[in-house]
Amino acid sequence: MKKHILSLALLSSCATSAFAQSSVTLYGVIDASIVYTSNQKGHSAWETVSGNESGSRWGMLGSEDLGGGSKAIFRLENGFNVFSGKLGQGGREFGRQAYVGMSNTDLGTVTLGRQYNAEQDYLAPMQIGYSLTAYSLHPYDTDALNSTFRTNNMVKYVTPTVAGLQVTSTYAFSNATGFAANRSWSVGAKYTHGPLSAAAAYVMLDHPGSDTGGAVASDNYYPSSFAQNVIRQQIWGAGTTYTIGSATVGLLYTNTLFTLPGGTERFQNIDGGLRYQVTPAVTATVEETYTLVGSTASAPRSSHYWQTSAGVQYFLSKSTDLYLNGIYQRASGGVAFIASATAASSNQSQVVAVAGIRHKF
Repeated sequence: MKKHILSLALLSSCATSAFAQSSVTLYGVIDASIVYTSNQKGHSAWETVSGNESGSRWGMLGSEDLGGGSKAIFRLENGFNVFSGKLGQGGREFGRQAYVGMSNTDLGTVTLGRQYNAEQDYLAPMQIGYSLTAYSLHPYDTDALNSTFRTNNMVKYVTPTVAGLQVTSTYAFSNATGFAANRSWSVGAKYTHGPLSAAAAYVMLDHPGSDTGGAVASDNYYPSSFAQNVIRQQIWGAGTTYTIGSATVGLLYTNTLFTLPGGTERFQNIDGGLRYQVTPAVTATVEETYTLVGSTASAPRSSHYWQTSAGVQYFLSKSTDLYLNGIYQRASGGVAFIASATAASSNQSQVVAVAGIRHKF
């Protein structure tokens, strides 16, 4: 009897020890807002919009300690519309992220699955206006900082941070014979030292959106009315932020080149912004964005956009905040079309006002 009791105690101890080495965290964001747009195809509009400041989501993040500084890790993250309950990202169950991999303190992290590329990881935080709503981002989101597309079939490697420097490289397979169309790769680097952060990245997409099984699926790419038969899309850019007391200033440049059957279209964005912590509960942000478009594939051959974005966040707690944002855009050589707006303006200007609430858990 004593032997049996001792055996059970040892088994119980081992089980407790094993469970103590693993963890799974359930997390999420619920973001809901009311949006006013001054001109959508000639008419003003009031709308309810989900996932403005942060995409509404829930997810599971897990790790298992394997010893020797190594861990097995995974993430499954679902996006949804809080107003309709529908799945986001083309109806995918875990459309935001879905990956599994291993990390090591000295060697870095390798993950496989549906993930963000190096440019999205490193350059999005360099845009001061990224902390506002999706309406404050670049026209047409050609640099995908608002995650117009995510990448399937990806193998991703992230180095450890050494002397403030970290490097990410990715490759996403076409899942067709050989190295066929609809594949992608990216590389980026981030440097942090005290109040200074800087990053640069490059991403290449080969025939993106040409099928549903490749790196960038056709149902998770730009609308066909905007980009069709893209042979190649290249995105590169660099940015920096610097914090001085309660203020953070930032500067970002991105350049996106679409190679099309009839020529090319290039979108260049330059951002300058300021975020200021007015009080521990109040943050104010303002950003100016200039976008230059040049085309050899279609008319107009040149156009540009000036955009001013401003907003205030009021934090009721660490988990809940209220936000109010305003965006004004003026176009030349085309009509105004603020990112995430339901439709373009019928003239050269457009205004969007957003009021919402976000809760994290």
